Amino acid sequence: MSSKWRHLLDILISFITFVFIMTVAKKIEKKINQIKEGTTFRYQQLSIAPEEYVAATKAIERLINKGIIKRIAAGVFYKQKQSIFGELKPKEEELLKPYLFENGKRIAYITGLSLYNRMGLTTQVPRTIKIASRDKRIRVSAGNIKGKAVKSYVDVTDYNFYLLEILDALKDFNKIPDIDKKSAITILSNKIKKLSEKETKQLTKYSLSYPPRARAFLGAVLDQTNSSKDLTSLIKSLNPLTTYNYGVNEDLLPTSKKWNLI
Repeated sequence: MSSKWRHLLDILISFITFVFIMTVAKKIEKKINQIKEGTTFRYQQLSIAPEEYVAATKAIERLINKGIIKRIAAGVFYKQKQSIFGELKPKEEELLKPYLFENGKRIAYITGLSLYNRMGLTTQVPRTIKIASRDKRIRVSAGNIKGKAVKSYVDVTDYNFYLLEILDALKDFNKIPDIDKKSAITILSNKIKKLSEKETKQLTKYSLSYPPRARAFLGAVLDQTNSSKDLTSLIKSLNPLTTYNYGVNEDLLPTSKKWNLI
């Protein structure tokens, strides 16, 4: 091949490459424009084909340099939200959202002090957030956000994580710092009372995978609030001779003695 034709071929390849890069860039920008401000996202949400990855990373870098998005961790980005006062910082849960889902499905949820603070059970804020998942150990280091992996008692889905949150609070009730037990029991009782009959049955079912103390506490609350017509499974799952030290008496929870809570 003559040098002339080689030169023309190089120009053609460069042109095709440029068109490809620009096409991918427009595709990326269109996808990001569809993402709501103030939310996080991963590469997977941009529908990037394997052959587009290099061009896509360059497009992402340009958007970061323009200040349209921010990188908060490797492969995790945040679409900035503006207000009249300037850029709004992303919420903690939004920063953690990419780690709680996999292929669009929830696989984890936030638990521990961070959860109990959000529930109003404590005023303390943890330095490290606990992330519960059944099969995956999720650790996070995104800016000031640090996440520690803990194992959930059952598989986590978008349809049950809020029930697992309640069970976690019942399980850890006696370990929650600065807790006002009377207020906390009211908060948890109200959450349980708002559940449908189907949700209450699911809550009871999931509790069977939890330690006995959590099941006893749940039984006492369900008994007190008349939230369940059938407590048989909970009663049968507990040793009638075992007591559970929660520092809860009948003034705080009238059914506590019946369920061996002391």
